[in-house]
Amino acid sequence: MKRARLSLEAYERGVRSADRSILAQAITLIESRDAEDGKLAQALLTRLLPLTGKARRVGITGVPGVGKSTFVDSLGMKLIAEGNKVAVLAIDPTSSISGGSILGDKTRMARLSVDPNAFIRPSPSGLTPGGIARRTRETMLLCEAAGFGVVLVETVGVGQGETAVSDMVDFFLVLMLPGSGDELQGIKKGVLELADLIAVNKADGEGAGLARVALGDLKAALRYLPRKRADWEPQAVAISGKTGQGIDELWTLVGLHRDALEKSGGLAELRHEQQRSWMWSLIGERLEHAFRAHPRVAARLPEIEAAVRAGTMTAAAAADELLAVFGF
Repeated sequence: MKRARLSLEAYERGVRSADRSILAQAITLIESRDAEDGKLAQALLTRLLPLTGKARRVGITGVPGVGKSTFVDSLGMKLIAEGNKVAVLAIDPTSSISGGSILGDKTRMARLSVDPNAFIRPSPSGLTPGGIARRTRETMLLCEAAGFGVVLVETVGVGQGETAVSDMVDFFLVLMLPGSGDELQGIKKGVLELADLIAVNKADGEGAGLARVALGDLKAALRYLPRKRADWEPQAVAISGKTGQGIDELWTLVGLHRDALEKSGGLAELRHEQQRSWMWSLIGERLEHAFRAHPRVAARLPEIEAAVRAGTMTAAAAADELLAVFGF
C-alpha cells in the first residue's frame, strides 16, 4: 500500500514545530526514490533552508566493535543535560545479499532513544558508494530546521565512506580501540588524515593501561600526518563511552575546533565547499541514473557486462562502447 503524502504546508508546520512523527515522515519523503516525492521534498527543503546551518555537525566513525553507539549514547545524554537538543543519524550497512539493514542503533542507545530532546534516525545505506545513506545531507537539514542544535552522524565504520561523511560535517571524530596490536585497526591511513580528533575508547578497567599506551602512540603518529586545516591541529584523547570518562574533554575540544574555524573564517569556507561538493555528488548520481535508464544502454548493458566478467572485453573498451551508445 502506497504511503499517503502530506501537503507541503503540513510537512513544513510539522518540522518547524519539531513534531517528531512528521519529522520522521519528512525524512522518509527525502529518502524516497519516487519522482513526485522528490519534487515535494525539494520544495520542503527550499522553504526550510533559512532555519538551517546553525547546528554543530559531528561525524563519528570507527571499526565495528569500537563502541560507537555506546559512546554516542553517553555524549548525547551529556549534551542534553547541558540544554542541547541532539539528533543522531546512524547510517546502517545494507546487506549486499538480502538488501536488508541492521537498524539496531535505537536498542544500543538505550537512554538517548527515549529522551524527548533526542531524535535517532537509523538510515539504511542503500548500497550507495561508501555506504552513505542516499539523503543524509537533506536529513541533517530537516533536523536542523526542527531545532536540533547538535547533529551526530554515525557511520558504518568499515573503511569506506568516511570521506563522504567528512565532507558533510564540521568535525570528524575517529574512535579507536586500545591494545589491538595495530593502532590503525584496518582503517586506512587516509581516514586518520581526515580526523579532527582521535579518541581511544574503552579506556576503563583493564583497558586503561592499554589505552595510555595507544594514546601515546597516536599522539606521536599525529605529528607525522599532514594537517587537514591550517587553523586546527588534530588531537588524541582517551575516553570511555561506558563510564563517560574523558567525554567532557572531548567535547571541549570540539568547541575549541569550532572557535578556531569561526575566528579564521574557516567554518563559512567549509560550509560553502560542502555545498559545492554536494552539488557535484547529486550531478553524478543523476547522470548515472539517466545513463542506466537510457533504453539503448539498458539493452546493451547485460551483454557488455557479461563480456567484461568473462575477460573477453576490457573495462575501458566496455565503458567506451556504452558511452558511445549513450551519445557521449
